[in-house]
Amino acid sequence: QGSPFMSYFQLYSIAVQYTSNMKLALATLVFAAPAYAFVPTGSFGVQSALKMSTETSSEKAFAKLPASVKPGVVTGKALEDLLNDAKEKGYAIPGVNIVGTNSINSCMEAAAKYGGPIMVTFSKGGGQFIAGKAADNSGDKASIAGAIAGAKHVREVAKLYGVPVVLHTDHCQKAWLPWIDGLLVASEEYFAQHGEPLFSSHMLDLSEEPLEENIAICKEYMEKFAKLNILLEFELGVTGGEEDGVDNSGVDSSRLYTQPEEVYYAYEQLSQVPNAMFTCAASFGNVHGVYAPGNVDLQPVILHNSQKYIAEKLNNGDSKPMKFVFHGGSGSSVEDIRYAIEAGVIKMNIDTDTQWAFWDGVRQYEAKYHDYLQGQIGNPDGPEKPNKKYYDPRMMLRAGEEAMAARLVKAAEDLNCVNVLN
Repeated sequence: QGSPFMSYFQLYSIAVQYTSNMKLALATLVFAAPAYAFVPTGSFGVQSALKMSTETSSEKAFAKLPASVKPGVVTGKALEDLLNDAKEKGYAIPGVNIVGTNSINSCMEAAAKYGGPIMVTFSKGGGQFIAGKAADNSGDKASIAGAIAGAKHVREVAKLYGVPVVLHTDHCQKAWLPWIDGLLVASEEYFAQHGEPLFSSHMLDLSEEPLEENIAICKEYMEKFAKLNILLEFELGVTGGEEDGVDNSGVDSSRLYTQPEEVYYAYEQLSQVPNAMFTCAASFGNVHGVYAPGNVDLQPVILHNSQKYIAEKLNNGDSKPMKFVFHGGSGSSVEDIRYAIEAGVIKMNIDTDTQWAFWDGVRQYEAKYHDYLQGQIGNPDGPEKPNKKYYDPRMMLRAGEEAMAARLVKAAEDLNCVNVLN
């Protein structure tokens, strides 16, 4: 009865209503679907990722090392596993003092060549040198900043060498503890971001203090370290000679030899700290530097006697409960080194020998290209020939790196640390 216009309008209204209903039905189907159709797929994806993550973390990166040990910086449980592996299999890791990226890179280059781990060691003076000798070092600011900068360099490049690297700091006397405190702050910040400390381990050298005070302070720091999975290296007795600001050249010779009772006391006290990881630099006649034969009387038997004494006290079936470190390793005989390793030495410090090796590499470079290093222009090939490629600092520094790396390969051979990865 209505006009055609009304009929068209009614038809249009019906069409719109039909379309709206269809859209609503489709939307209900699509948005309701995840409740029963898409969730299992998403859940499967998460489970697969978790499974893949677990499998990756448990896969062995090195055929001969524990699965926890991966290329790059090693800390916490992985570090403990690595050191236990060294003690059980009878090898020791070279612990090398460094002063910049050149010596750092030499360490990792050598480790890649000999097929084993390496310990990159920062001293207080080495940290200051990395920051720059002109930098403000009041309150140890440069020593702290330089060591942190060096540690971050290692973390950025270590994996490129495909070897395990331990980030360590060397002798810290009582007066130098603020230096360690500064590094500890950096590790706390790094731990909050990455779940591991910036540094793998720190050494406290409080051997000038009475035994009880030495271990009491070590125990105080062990409690701080343990919360961040940092290993503590402590010293008993005195390492003779002089190195990087630590001068014990005039010390009474009796203090160069640690007694087993002292080692056990330290072991017992530090073991009371939950999650404690520690190594002991027990003196057995060690002297920093290189001396003429006969001037140094090493007695590695002290380490054997100490292990026996502690083992008898603990009576738990472990014949070598303490992990020892060997200070003043430069110039030592292979026989003394390997006898010490048999007593549970898992790391030997090297500095004097690698310093000489680096210099010797530079010296040989200068001798080889002497006539090309007397001016920017002019050499045996012609009076107008440029010499830039010869005096480029990278050339002589690379010669030093190569010589230092070669010396460390020899050290690794002495330490039974060759081909221990694969």
